[in-house]
Amino acid sequence: MCSRDDEKPPLSPSLIEKAAQRTECDLEKGLEMRKWVLSGILASEEMYLSHLEALLLPMKPLKAAATTSQPVLTVAQIEAIFFKVPELYEIHKEFYDGLLPRVQQWSHHQRVGDLFQKMASQLGVYRAFVDNYELAVETAEKCCQANTQFAEISEVTLLYKPVDRVTRSTLVLHDLLKHTPTSHPDHPLLQDALRISQNFLSSINEESAPRRQSMMVKKGESRQLLKDGFMVELVEGARKLRHVFLFSDLLLCAKLKKQIGGKSQQYDSKFYIPLTELTFQSPEETEPLTIPQVPDEELDAIKVKISHLRSELQREKRANKASKVIDRLRKKLSEQESLLLLMSPSMPLRLYHKNGKSYAFLMSSDYERAEWREILKEQQKKCIKTPSLSSMELQMLTSSCIKLQTVHHIPLSINREDDECPGLCGFLNVIVHSACGLKQSLNLYCTLEVDSFGFFSNKAKTRVYRYTTEPKWNEEFEIELEGSQTLRLLCYEKCYNKTKQNKEDGESTDRIMGKGQILLDPQIMQVKDWQRTVIPMNGIEVKLSVKFTSREFSLKRMPSRKPMGVFGVKISTKRMEEVGIYRVSGVATDIQALKMAFDTNNKDVSVMMSEMDVNAIAGTLKLYFRELPEPLFTDDLYPNFAGGISKPLSFPLWATSCKTKMARTSRHNERY
Repeated sequence: MCSRDDEKPPLSPSLIEKAAQRTECDLEKGLEMRKWVLSGILASEEMYLSHLEALLLPMKPLKAAATTSQPVLTVAQIEAIFFKVPELYEIHKEFYDGLLPRVQQWSHHQRVGDLFQKMASQLGVYRAFVDNYELAVETAEKCCQANTQFAEISEVTLLYKPVDRVTRSTLVLHDLLKHTPTSHPDHPLLQDALRISQNFLSSINEESAPRRQSMMVKKGESRQLLKDGFMVELVEGARKLRHVFLFSDLLLCAKLKKQIGGKSQQYDSKFYIPLTELTFQSPEETEPLTIPQVPDEELDAIKVKISHLRSELQREKRANKASKVIDRLRKKLSEQESLLLLMSPSMPLRLYHKNGKSYAFLMSSDYERAEWREILKEQQKKCIKTPSLSSMELQMLTSSCIKLQTVHHIPLSINREDDECPGLCGFLNVIVHSACGLKQSLNLYCTLEVDSFGFFSNKAKTRVYRYTTEPKWNEEFEIELEGSQTLRLLCYEKCYNKTKQNKEDGESTDRIMGKGQILLDPQIMQVKDWQRTVIPMNGIEVKLSVKFTSREFSLKRMPSRKPMGVFGVKISTKRMEEVGIYRVSGVATDIQALKMAFDTNNKDVSVMMSEMDVNAIAGTLKLYFRELPEPLFTDDLYPNFAGGISKPLSFPLWATSCKTKMARTSRHNERY
């Protein structure tokens, strides 16, 4: 009797042909990836050669001066510092010159394995360089301290480049082998090169790790990068964009230098604070920080430009336009995003050095500010006092930041124009139900943050639930999303006793009890029903329900069922002083109650408003405009209105922003 497998009919010729076509297509994609990997290797080699050239640039004049009566360095010092660097340059120059024409004249049958095999056979030069590395760094440091002329002309901070390069050789070969078919003539050559590289790497791995660290720290110490990110430093009332690096023993604040003449990016150190000498509270009373505020209309105008540039960039990419056009748009986009990052933050993070100096950074998100505080305090408990950095050590540490940085792009979250998932646009309804896990009765409230244009900001705040271990807010908020991908929640203890409040950043603040976040996955959020979730944070659990409504479904207009209009109520001048009246969401139930009161001409509406949060009042006004049966700027007259503000010179900056918002409004039946 035949088995079930024996009973299977043979594949039809058409299926066999389709399978062959799929195999051929997969092979074609793999070979195309092979070219892409080689192009990346070529670009990396070009950069590496430029580093070696910069390192070798002063060597020739130094050698010439060594034979004169006034040498900058002795011959022995020159040989110690630049040991084997010329040989490494020649090896990689030969490799680059051999690889370049082969990639330029590319075909799937092109061979490159012999170049990699030859390169692997010359790794002995790297062995000699690594063995001399510690002496080279020590000699360079002493020469920089003793001779300012050498310190000015030298690029000895690049000495770590060859050490770093050799550790990556196996990764490059792994990637290339992955996309090289076993039938390709290059495959055995690349395997041999990989074998040589792995053997070489394993023989020096234990030695190279401490040597790589020695370019940053003194013997016996260990320094690791724990966190980095872009921040805005407040310097004499002016905003300055900085890149801050937190190492295991110190905090380094640096500025990215402008690139000149095709040189690689470099950082310029502004200051550093050893963690053992850092504090969040000033030893003496500090004056309140004056933060220069940027008008909302200017920030809106920047966001409009960013939105336009992203849309234009997507169009150009879909049209397969020249890379120069795309590069120009990316540069403009980066400039606007940098400007938004520079202008928008207003939450202070103040740091103090025990010598009396103070530093102020501005952040747009309390969540991020809390993250920096937490990791700084946690690391302070672990680290021991380290000696001050010499100028040479500081220079080498700052130079290494380009290699070490983990945050490369602005905005901080995601480079949206390259992202396959652009985020959600529409409205997110959030119900903050309750919290549990508290060990003592506290006065608690929560805030909600979402990202917009790559930056997080506060969007809603619950009422304070007083003296309880299980607060039950059950408050609903409607939050507008603009390319948003993450919802963050922070839980605070409200402190009414000013003498017991935390005094950080020079101001009295409520205490953050916990924080957490959920990703707004578009596929999951498309479900129309409410989705319940729990956010755990420091032993506390907060229960939420979320529901997403896309923009096209949230703003459908309905004919008015009432012949009469609504009556207005003035918002008091005192309430107008609050920040974010129209930006921060009001409680949805309060908004609906006010709407019903207005619809029924309830004479007690003024009393209701006096008891409600100003954000709920502003939310009712926004809801009124959004639900008008006829748009405020009617569809018939909208083209005339748009044409009337087409000349930006006749209007201030906010008018251009208003025009763009109205254009977006018309497309989505959206009325603000």
